[in-house]
Amino acid sequence: MTESVAVHLWGNIISSMHNGVIVVNADNRILLMNESAQRLLQVQDDAWVGRSIVQLIPHSKMHEVLSGGESSIGEKMVISGRACMVNRTPLYENGERVGAVAVIQDISEMDHYRSLLQQMESVIEFSTDGLYVVDKDGVTIQVNTAYEEITGFRREELIGRRMKDLISDGYFDQSVSLLVLEKRQRISILQRIGGKKDVIVTGNPVFDKQGELEMIVTSVRDITHLNGLRQELEKARTFSQMQNNRYTIHSGDTEQSFIFHSPPIRKVYEQIQQVAPYPTSILLYGPSGTGKEVLAHLIHDLSERKEKPFIQINCGAIPEPLLESELFGYEPGAFTGASRNGKIGLLELADQGTVMLDEIAELPLALQVKLLRVLQEKQLQRIGGTKPRRLDIRIVAATNQDLRKQIQAGRFREDLFYRLAVVEIAIPSLAERQEDIGPLTDHYFAYFCRQYRIDKQISQETRQVLQNYHWPGNVRELRNLIENMIVSVPSRVIEPVHLPPHIQDRSQPDAGVSLKERVQQFERRLIQEAIGNHQSIRKAAEQLGIDHSTLVKKMQRWEKEKRA
Repeated sequence: MTESVAVHLWGNIISSMHNGVIVVNADNRILLMNESAQRLLQVQDDAWVGRSIVQLIPHSKMHEVLSGGESSIGEKMVISGRACMVNRTPLYENGERVGAVAVIQDISEMDHYRSLLQQMESVIEFSTDGLYVVDKDGVTIQVNTAYEEITGFRREELIGRRMKDLISDGYFDQSVSLLVLEKRQRISILQRIGGKKDVIVTGNPVFDKQGELEMIVTSVRDITHLNGLRQELEKARTFSQMQNNRYTIHSGDTEQSFIFHSPPIRKVYEQIQQVAPYPTSILLYGPSGTGKEVLAHLIHDLSERKEKPFIQINCGAIPEPLLESELFGYEPGAFTGASRNGKIGLLELADQGTVMLDEIAELPLALQVKLLRVLQEKQLQRIGGTKPRRLDIRIVAATNQDLRKQIQAGRFREDLFYRLAVVEIAIPSLAERQEDIGPLTDHYFAYFCRQYRIDKQISQETRQVLQNYHWPGNVRELRNLIENMIVSVPSRVIEPVHLPPHIQDRSQPDAGVSLKERVQQFERRLIQEAIGNHQSIRKAAEQLGIDHSTLVKKMQRWEKEKRA
């Protein structure tokens, strides 16, 4: 076959091929080049005829095929700035190698789209939102890692399966993809996965150029943390609102410090130290004003729950019609007048913390039953709700009444009593712990002087009067008396005369004191008060309306009596 005939023959065969085709002779000169190759090499007319292929493609390897006789398949090359896939094959005639043919496929666009595809796959894979893709028939075609982590399902379980079958097999209780297939529009739903994670699922339809549904891309966002933050915000808002409620008190005040020296209260302290670390229910009982709330705070602070909420509830201060909703909370629209957002109850607000139920004997019988159920089942159900909520609280109950007598009278449930009184701690009255009167007096006196920025002193005689008093109101009465004296007595030194009459009378059992002696005591107090209010004795005498020398003589006489 002559060279011209060969060129004509091959030209007819390959002229219509989409890929570029170049044929060279044994000398590596071009015999044939179709239009696709010409466009790729940007060669016009017949400028290529007879030229060496190396002139057009400097890094061509056609010479290797001509010399070695071996084909080269699928080699990637850059030709005229475009990525190409090249196949090279030797040509034989009558067993003699007479040339070679190269088929060139422009894959630059293919590489571009492949790169885009890889980028999109990376974006999908590293998205923090879970992504789930189904085709127009509801068959799963793509699942990313975030979706696996959120749901706990592996992509191998899902890809290639119809959504309806996955629902039948219990993977999902509902599918936003099927809803989008039906409605042909974006749809969002809230779901709970595995009973633990709250997610918002949004299905987005994808249409082709003809407007036909091609696939559905579903994004799944884990909002469990956001819901947790919302609940914490709601708790914080409720705590803030509680500051204005008369039946709740929060600790942290300096005057709530636990002060003691006497053996009876030391025994109480040691008992609290022993039981506080355990989540056991505790019943504090004793007269009013003995500091049961302070001891409840102490129990909380000595436990592992000290960083968690401490909620103090006075069962006798909340109106009975409101008590149930305050304790247990309610769902939106649970009753007429209920908040449309519902409300967290005080017990739920104290989850993982401590609840002090003060005046527990005042709790109505109907709510005693409900409280008992909470303690037994460790679950709480809001008013109007159907779903129980797990609850972990430690109960410290307090009362100034004999609950056993209340049980006999039918006013307190025996089963609740034994739930609350796992550990019973009796708090002695202040009259039973007289060694603590002095330290408590010093503590509250210093506290109120510091709080009101007043510099005052209390005389030794006044201390003795306070020590002898029987304190029926216990620590609360002592605290209130100290505050009263700090703010209401104008004298810098507080003397027995400044004390209320009932305290003076009760603290001085000797009724045989003569009128003259009482007048002398009163005179001494007036003089001491005047001296305390002035820098000099002369000015004190002027205030009293007596001569300076008379005042000096009286002071000298009292000093001699004191030494005697």
